Amino acid sequence: MARPHRLTLVGRSHDGAVGPVPHRVVIVGGGFAGLFAARALRDPTIAVTLVDRAQHHLFQPLLYQVATGILSEGQIAAPLRDVLKRHRTVDCVLADVVDVDPQARTVLAERPNGERLTLAYDDLIVAAGVRQSYFGHDEFARYALGMKTIADALAIRRRVFGAFELAETAADPDEQRRWLTFAVVGAGPTGVELAGQIRELATRTLRREFHRIRPEDARVLLFDAGKAPLASFGPALSAKAAAGLRALGVELHLGSVVTGVDARGLDVRDGTGATERYPAGTVLWAAGVEAPPIAKALAEATGAPRDRAGRIEVEPDLTVPGHPEISVIGDLMSRDHLPGVAEVAMQAGMYAGRRIRHRSAGRPVRPFRYHDLGSAAYLSRGNAVVSAGPLKFGGLGGWLAWLVLHLAFLTGYRNRVGAVLTWAAAFARDARRERTFTTQEIETLRDVYDDAAEPAEPAKEGRP
Repeated sequence: MARPHRLTLVGRSHDGAVGPVPHRVVIVGGGFAGLFAARALRDPTIAVTLVDRAQHHLFQPLLYQVATGILSEGQIAAPLRDVLKRHRTVDCVLADVVDVDPQARTVLAERPNGERLTLAYDDLIVAAGVRQSYFGHDEFARYALGMKTIADALAIRRRVFGAFELAETAADPDEQRRWLTFAVVGAGPTGVELAGQIRELATRTLRREFHRIRPEDARVLLFDAGKAPLASFGPALSAKAAAGLRALGVELHLGSVVTGVDARGLDVRDGTGATERYPAGTVLWAAGVEAPPIAKALAEATGAPRDRAGRIEVEPDLTVPGHPEISVIGDLMSRDHLPGVAEVAMQAGMYAGRRIRHRSAGRPVRPFRYHDLGSAAYLSRGNAVVSAGPLKFGGLGGWLAWLVLHLAFLTGYRNRVGAVLTWAAAFARDARRERTFTTQEIETLRDVYDDAAEPAEPAKEGRP
């Protein structure tokens, strides 16, 4: 392992002179929370270093549309350098933060080639997000794909469209039925949207494209340990969602716990304790999240408490107890049972950035207060459910509200225009143009920057 080297932060004045920057802020993560924090720290006296392992800002709520062929990955992602190019005091670093030293006020970051950097800070904002949780059964991940990154969405696209292709050429009827069975685990917004889109894909887009199979016969099974889909939206909207999913042909299996997953299906225990086997060619996992390793490292270094999912419990000003110079925001923070949604992350990011500016200027800082702007979940064309404070509605009105909300949150004018044009074609003509996939495992390129790594073994064709 290469020895860590220290990255010195410097500032440049308007006349080109270089000198030390009086206040250094390191932001970990370029999601909604990190991006909005960086924007709020637009100040010539503050140098910001934004560290992210991907170097693009991703609109995660629309990943399922990339997975099911509606949108391209470029329409829901924007390069961080492009988004922040007008913020002259923000420096972007491609790396993964792996440790924190609160006494020295430094973070240790690992670049893609394994080299390590030490970044000094006066204020630290940790907005690293969360990752997929398999509730102690990480062995499920090999067969049940989660959806948190662009790579995840493209892998799901490969599995979904590949399943229809393999069903078309399957000689055995049982094997054909297995490939035409899709199991989705988790009935939150991601699971509900995935299940609905796979059924809509099968019954609308693909119905006239195959000769040996009927895509509309595809089964979509939605499993959840709870008693209703979209339970966080309240009983009324949950009932609307259940009715909408059943109308699409989604089979709801509520009160069910997945006990096993393999290449040919999954085992599920129902409310009576009986276990049943469900053959399925594709299993998708949307059942829960957990904190990434940096949360454990931060908690061990600062003594910060964590909740059951490993998220950091923060003070009313979103700082780590006993460390006013360290803020934890977005999905990684645990405070007042706030949901892990984009609106919370954006507001927390703006608050953290402004808090640092106000504190540096000697101005008082008020506790963080979240303003609920609403949540929405897409069921099918012309049908969505929306919860915004006392307002709860679904159907066509909910769908139109969903369109407005998602367009408002997409980053960049180009992405908004592109999404509108693509949605118009998809909704008017049942056209999904982003359906390109390969059976090769693209993820084998993960070591592309590691000169010492052995060449990756070529992936085998014929397996989605």
